[in-house]
Amino acid sequence: MKAREWIAVLDFGSQYTQLIARRIRELGVFSELVRFDIGAGELKERCPAGIVLSGGPASVRDENTPRCDPGIFSSGVPVLGICYGMQLMGEALGGRVEQGRMREYGPARVRVLESDVLFRGLPREIEVWMSHGDRISEPPPGFKVLAATEGCPVAAMGDDRRGFFGLQFHPEVAHTPRGREILHRFLYAVCGCRGDWSMPDFIREAVEEIRLRVGDERVLCALSGGVDSAVTAALVHRAV
Repeated sequence: MKAREWIAVLDFGSQYTQLIARRIRELGVFSELVRFDIGAGELKERCPAGIVLSGGPASVRDENTPRCDPGIFSSGVPVLGICYGMQLMGEALGGRVEQGRMREYGPARVRVLESDVLFRGLPREIEVWMSHGDRISEPPPGFKVLAATEGCPVAAMGDDRRGFFGLQFHPEVAHTPRGREILHRFLYAVCGCRGDWSMPDFIREAVEEIRLRVGDERVLCALSGGVDSAVTAALVHRAV
């Protein structure tokens, strides 16, 4: 079985994390949610094409806030931080995070300051969806400010050389109409994805893997009635 091209989505508890994974798959690239504290070595062994740090309800200014392994930023893999994920990346790489003077929640107009790889071809102003209290006040060394809003001077930032980008807004939601294009650029222009994944491919690979693992043995599958167990049962039934 050929190695699957995939994007790792580190889950920091955002209500939109599942949606991030879904949007990436809709763009033809497999994505998988992984725990936020996965070791950098363990993740690198699985060879993701890129890493997305999701949003979350915590504040990076708190001592016990969830953080990723800082080794992720030296693994040579492109990283996209979204909302809390952007703040986390900014702090880890030497930037400054502060409490915003006003909380931004809802629609906002972003001014694109740099037509960088993520924003190339987009209008100078785009509508986005914000949901944050903290904000980046000073980007890390090597980062450029790519976009801003009236209440958020660093609404997007990027380091082209390392393939690191941060978005304070949520590109995965429908309220950010050009968000799909921004995610597409990260996947294809930054991560170099081929985009050869589809749901039928996933089903075929999953069935093949089950057959290889089960062999001539028998399977006992517990079914709760939920979506996860129902899908598992259907795949097992097809495989054996």
